[in-house]
Amino acid sequence: MIFKKLRFLRLSLLWALLPGALAAAPSSNTKEADFHILGVFDAYRAGNPMKLVSHAQKIEGHVLTPWIEYLQLSLKLEDAQTSEVRAFFSKYGNTYVAELLRGDWLKVLGKRADWKEFEREAAEYARDDIGIRCYAWLSRISRNDESALAEAQEMWLYPAELPEGCEKLATLLWEKNRIQVTDVWQRVRELFEEGQIVAAKGALGYLPKAEAPDERMLAEAARQPKRLLARLPHGMDKRATKEVVVLAALRQARNEPESVAAMLDGELAKVLPEEDVRYLWGRVALEGARIHHENALRWYARADDSTLDDQQLAWKTRAALRRGAWQTVRESIDRMSPEQRREAAWTYWYGRALAAQGEATGSRAYYLRIAGQTDFYGLLANEELGYVGTVPVASYKPTDDDVAKARGQPGLARSLELIRLGMRTEGVREWLFTIRHFDDKRLLAAAELARREGVHDRAIHTADRTVRAHNFELRYPVPYYDVFREYAKTYSLDEAWVLGLARQESRFVTDARSGAGAAGLMQVMPRTAKLVAKKVGMRNFRPRDVAEVKTNVNLGTGYMRMVLDQLGHQVLASAAYNAGPSRARRWRDVRPLEGAIYAETIPFGETRDYVKKVMANSVFYSAVLNKSPTPIKARLGTVPARAAGEPIEDDDPLP
Repeated sequence: MIFKKLRFLRLSLLWALLPGALAAAPSSNTKEADFHILGVFDAYRAGNPMKLVSHAQKIEGHVLTPWIEYLQLSLKLEDAQTSEVRAFFSKYGNTYVAELLRGDWLKVLGKRADWKEFEREAAEYARDDIGIRCYAWLSRISRNDESALAEAQEMWLYPAELPEGCEKLATLLWEKNRIQVTDVWQRVRELFEEGQIVAAKGALGYLPKAEAPDERMLAEAARQPKRLLARLPHGMDKRATKEVVVLAALRQARNEPESVAAMLDGELAKVLPEEDVRYLWGRVALEGARIHHENALRWYARADDSTLDDQQLAWKTRAALRRGAWQTVRESIDRMSPEQRREAAWTYWYGRALAAQGEATGSRAYYLRIAGQTDFYGLLANEELGYVGTVPVASYKPTDDDVAKARGQPGLARSLELIRLGMRTEGVREWLFTIRHFDDKRLLAAAELARREGVHDRAIHTADRTVRAHNFELRYPVPYYDVFREYAKTYSLDEAWVLGLARQESRFVTDARSGAGAAGLMQVMPRTAKLVAKKVGMRNFRPRDVAEVKTNVNLGTGYMRMVLDQLGHQVLASAAYNAGPSRARRWRDVRPLEGAIYAETIPFGETRDYVKKVMANSVFYSAVLNKSPTPIKARLGTVPARAAGEPIEDDDPLP
């Protein structure tokens, strides 16, 4: 305790010295200022306040001063006085760093149970944070607001470990009998469905000892579910044992849905309640649909439709699309939540189902709901109505004065400086916060500013947000066009497809690097780089050069040519570029599929979204480059059937 007080005193003295030191600091050139700014951030990450102050003392009047002061206050927030934090909010008002600090401060106030100050600051906080929501409910409960107890129960099904404030709230709800044994098992099942085993074990801690499952049995259900299901445990008359068997079936269904289906037709149906059997059929059907199992729709038929969630219904719809079961498509979409039903994908496919059943007027009404949207399903809906998507003739172009005003926006200036210094994550978040309430003209001015600064990802993202005034040259830019054109020609590739894929891969950020190691404009993986370099005869290739623009585009387009030659179809090749050629082959069907159905039924959410965006991008790039776009249906075409007995290797090189 004494040490903590001494530490706080030392920090307070350091922070007290800082403002004066900042004011007295001599001017620094850009290189020196960069060194000290980066030093401030490094010191913060290392939790070193003395080093942070040492660097901050040498910076004066910098555009990132709000960040410096945020970082210094954040390091001592647990011990901060309310007056200090209020002073920061007063000084920096409606800025991203104030929003960041307010979120952290609300959690500190929640831990302190300082509900008066919490309510004051929560009124200014716009983000949705489950931990802060839990503290807000605790605040209301402290005022004897009984309605908060009922509302707070939604927190219980949060699909991950509960943050600190929510754990306190859950304990209170348990003590007040708002959460009971059945609720605990419901949460555990949902966590097992998501693979959140540690969080599931934490939820089981709320059960009384007499109601809790055997720990070794639970561990076996998580790690070796097949073995547990092969030798069902004794005590199947006890709820805890039955629940563990259900959990084991959930885990096993993720890997081998067919084996669990066989068990549900056998021993499991004898020992589990009918409600649990039907629940498991719903999970088996979901996992079967994800791997395109031929029996997925039969398994869905044995589940209780009324208990299927949106995810299960989406995959039931996808399974029905692959079988041409249009009535099932309609019925599944009808059962979705209103929010999911309104999504462009399900609006389009409902229209298609109506058209397939001869209801032309109804289908047209559904297409009209999304026609005009500049995305995959908006383009498809346009074509169903007889129009080919193209770029708008009228285009708003920001003036130099508009761009100058954007440049004068402190938030945009901070964002660009952070990005220039290599702190892209912080810069992107600052940018998003700053533009969140911009109208179309201000958005396009900000996009043009980003384009002029060479920050193409911000230009694209910002121009994409406009509602009425658009600029498709900003949405679909062509930086490094000479390089892309050269290698598209070298490998006989469609320029629009190459640019559409590069836009999706990196948004034309040359130094983009993924967590998996993919690098550059076309996000080429090291293994793929070596493979392609050898294949195309690239002399003197050095792995460290993979992000260099010409080298990267050469490798990326070379790989596009390789997968296109292997698979013979742009949709398959796009899927292969993201997930590997073996998977792209595996996701075909035993019968030909229209390209849109193949894309919608890709099992990986990331790849499904990727392929749809690449193909839509290609339409707009063909319009920007050629002024006459290739219709999206022509691009999607028909994906050929998978040949019987065709071998599918599993060692995919990824881009």
